[in-house]
Amino acid sequence: MSIFIDDSTRLVVQGITGRDGSFHTRQMREYGTRVVAGVTPGKGGQTFDGDVPVFNTVAEAVREAGANTSVIYVPAAFAADAVLEAADAGIGLIVCISEGVPVQDMMRALPYVREKGARLIGPNCPGLITPGSCKVGILPGQIVTPGPVGVVSRSGTLTYEVVYQLTRAGIGQTTCVGIGGDPLIGTNFVDCLEAFEADPDTKAVCMIGEIGGTDEQTAADYVRDRMTKPVVGFIAGRTAPPGRRMGHAGAIISGSEGTAAEKMKAFRECGIAVAELPADFVELVRERL
Repeated sequence: MSIFIDDSTRLVVQGITGRDGSFHTRQMREYGTRVVAGVTPGKGGQTFDGDVPVFNTVAEAVREAGANTSVIYVPAAFAADAVLEAADAGIGLIVCISEGVPVQDMMRALPYVREKGARLIGPNCPGLITPGSCKVGILPGQIVTPGPVGVVSRSGTLTYEVVYQLTRAGIGQTTCVGIGGDPLIGTNFVDCLEAFEADPDTKAVCMIGEIGGTDEQTAADYVRDRMTKPVVGFIAGRTAPPGRRMGHAGAIISGSEGTAAEKMKAFRECGIAVAELPADFVELVRERL
């Protein structure tokens, strides 16, 4: 099985005619994702690559093409409005790839998404992939393989690294989720851990965190109190200086709670095996399967 996406996913691409949207739409289709529609205001009635209908609104894509999932490739200034439009149209899963979305915009969008009963992944994320079934976002399909390990990460590139290491070692994945590194995101570690815990085919979980905030500590408490499956964790940014943002907008240490040392301590105290390097995931996971 998998979490969030599978063979029943019917995807609409918001921003399908833009540079990034068109490139990644082709990549997703080549992987086997059912892209049923695209949305670019003002270009309704056109087709993408000759067979994907383009609509002016997400509501039309839902009504005419049966879309149930959306992926957003639009400039940051318009990303929150795209999220709101998708939620308003009844989309159940919204994946926002756009980077640099203002925090104030997400403060407006997130409550509405939750009010509508939708799930948002991102913004500023690589999306997610269920190996051999469906890819929504920008994760490279050639590095994944089906198997028993769930992967959830704040970092896109570290997701690729860990997944590649697992695949090379013959350890496949159920679903790999990049939740994004912004201060406000729609789906967090606990949401993914809960889904992996409920998935009968996921036997272990890899969790990749980084400095900044307290999401990893909250996730560690969840693992201790609610998880029956083994979790292996890694924290990026151990050498980052306090008070300086490193990469992601959310990767900034404020006080002592956001440090790598604090997060790794929380992991160990809650029964999460800690990988010192991304390559360490292979043996730590293998020991727990």
